Amino acid sequence: MKLNPKDYAHMVSRASPPSPVMRDCLWAFFVGGGICLLGEVLRRFFLAWYDPAMAGTLTSIVLIGLSAVCTVPGWYQKLAAKAGAGTLVPITGFANSVVSPAMEFKAEGWVTGVGARIFGIAGPVIAYGTAASAVWGLLYWLVGKVG
Repeated sequence: MKLNPKDYAHMVSRASPPSPVMRDCLWAFFVGGGICLLGEVLRRFFLAWYDPAMAGTLTSIVLIGLSAVCTVPGWYQKLAAKAGAGTLVPITGFANSVVSPAMEFKAEGWVTGVGARIFGIAGPVIAYGTAASAVWGLLYWLVGKVG
């Protein structure tokens, strides 16, 4: 049976459940905003005792730690299933992407499971991010020498 694109699209729309786009967008917006709000509250808290650079560092450490702790029992995944892209706030989403594979393969042992798989998702980001920063740093240095 050969279908033209219009008939195929009609079949797909009949078979697919309706997507509550507005509700999903609101969930993502409020969860992502909540994570950012928590970060700002933590930063303001740390500013009472530390300079801005140290307060920012401590805020990042706490957000990474909370994300990792929430990933272990599966709470972060449950939140992500509901909020979607709202949980992809860079620092917490990245921590989740590092801890998730480690938890998934912990039954295989510390070395062949956790150690070998912990950077399965985040590894390429780290590798290519480091390479890109080196290339851009070199270009920045060269432009400074030439200009």
